[in-house]
Formats: sequence, C-alpha cells, structure tokens
Amino acid sequence: MSNTIIGENLPHIPWEARPSDCNDVIWRFSANPILGWNPIPKAARIYNSAVIPFGDGFAGVFRADQKNGRATLFSGRSKDAINWEFDPDPIEWVDENGAPNPTSYSYDPRVLKLEGQYYINWCDDLRGASIGMGTTKDFKTFIRMSNPLMPFNRNGVLFPRQINGKYMLLSRPSDSGHTPFGDIFISESPDLVHWGRHKFVMGSGGNGWWQGLKIGAGPVPIETTEGWLLFYHGVVGTCNGFVYSVGAVILDIDDPSKVLYRTRDYILTPEKPYETTGFVPNVAFPCANLYDAETGRIAIYYGAADTYTAVAFTQVDELLDYIKNNSEVF
Repeated sequence: MSNTIIGENLPHIPWEARPSDCNDVIWRFSANPILGWNPIPKAARIYNSAVIPFGDGFAGVFRADQKNGRATLFSGRSKDAINWEFDPDPIEWVDENGAPNPTSYSYDPRVLKLEGQYYINWCDDLRGASIGMGTTKDFKTFIRMSNPLMPFNRNGVLFPRQINGKYMLLSRPSDSGHTPFGDIFISESPDLVHWGRHKFVMGSGGNGWWQGLKIGAGPVPIETTEGWLLFYHGVVGTCNGFVYSVGAVILDIDDPSKVLYRTRDYILTPEKPYETTGFVPNVAFPCANLYDAETGRIAIYYGAADTYTAVAFTQVDELLDYIKNNSEVF
C-alpha cells in the first residue's frame, strides 16, 4: 500500500504486474498497442491522447488524424480505459453562448478535473501553433475558451489545483517551425483567462543526450508527498531523424518552477515495433496518466510512432526513489 499520492483511490484503473524478466522502473502493457491503424471510419490514427476517470468508467479527448491528414480531436468513452468507443465525428467546439467556435486544427490534448469541471488543453491554431483551452461537464458539449498564451507555443499542461491561490500552466514556447526553443516554462493566472508571471522551469539538454534538442511537459502532474511528479518527453536529433523518449521530474509542491529532481536517463524510449515503426518512427510521447492513491499504481498513456496508443505502468514509490537516485545535480 502507498500513501504517497495525494488524490483519489481508483482501484479500477488498468494494471498489469511487472514481467519477471523486466528490471525497468516502467514496463509496457503486454497487449500494446491498444489502438492501431484506422481505428474509426474518419481517422487513420489515434495517438497522443488524454483519458480521465468519468462516471463509473472513463472518458477522454483523443488526437485523431483524419484521412485528409488534418489533426482533430474526438471524444471517447470506456468502461476499462483499454477498450474505447469514439464519437463518429470530431468535437464541435462552441463558445459560452453555444455558438460555433471552431479551430482549424487541434492535437496532443491533455485533460484534467479542476474544481468540478473538466478542462482540456491542446495545440490550437491562433494564426500559428498556440495552446487551446476548453471545458466540458459531460464530454458531449465542449466550450472553447480564450487561448491562454500567444503563439507560438505547444505542450500546455494545467496543474490539477490552485497553488498559492493561482492556477498554473506549463508550456513550451517555440517559433513558427517545428523544433526551435525547447524549454519548459510556467505561467500563472487568477482566473484561467489572464496569464502572466512567466518563469523558466527547465531546459533541454542536461546530462542526457536523449533530451538534447527539446523537451515538453507530458501528462497532468501528479501531486505526491515528495512534490509534483511530472512525466515529460525529450527529443534528440540523430542522423536518421528525431527520437522521442520519456523522462520524469519532481517539482516543488509550493513553487513548481523549482526542479527538485530530474532523471538523467530516459525511463522509456522507442524499442518495440509499434514505437519504432509507423507514420513517424521512433516516438514515445506521454499525454495522460491514471493513478490510484491507495496502491500507488500509475498507468501512463503514450503515443507510439505517431500511429498507435500504448500504455505503460509504474509504482509511485519505486519511481520516486529512482528519480531521486538517478537525478541530475541542481
């Protein structure tokens, strides 16, 4: 049993014991990938998506690249968070008055429950890549809010509660291209509308070449007795293209702009065929985590090769010990 995670007891999240021949701190679901090519009639691929407990099961917002190549978001539901049913059409965003409020593209969502509502962040179009923000109560009607930050920016991730009376948002400022500017910043807001007091959190590089090109926040941070546990992706440029791997960091509980510990080595990197071969090879991109406070179990959802959805597992106490004992020096 674990009392390390500060949150709800969710004994029905997906879980699989570590294989006897695995010594890694994170291990993959034996039934990966849980979503493959052409999962629904209107989408060729569903990946880099976000899931959350909802009702007596689970709901989610999913990146679904349609067969015209455009990235869009779909809503889905599941009893077990492994087998999913999706709405047949993309999410139709509306404004607060119910009028249509569309976006020309949308991808890589994160979802969290905050003060009784469900909030979504994603990469949105504000005449260039920006962070979108929206809310829903039922995963049927989705209200698009104002973009919290100016372009160009990606990987927007809200914290699941206020910190010192402020809402907190992680992001990675960039330029109009795909890669430059690879560092994570944090911004704060009194009302989820007006954002400022931007601070640097951590940069690409460090002692790990696997994150030398850029980094970006992954799933919604998990509150623990040791600090905020955040999974993130790191990218390296090789002679054959980019490789996306997964790391983890512990942020100060009262000031999450302060890094306490950060993994020197990746904890998950593309190795399996569904991670190394696909529409974009060699990608492991975490976007969601489910966790049970009582047992300390964590299920991590990640996109694989920009094609598949996969799941991996870890135990919180073991992971936190690993991060602290295999950390860069700050």
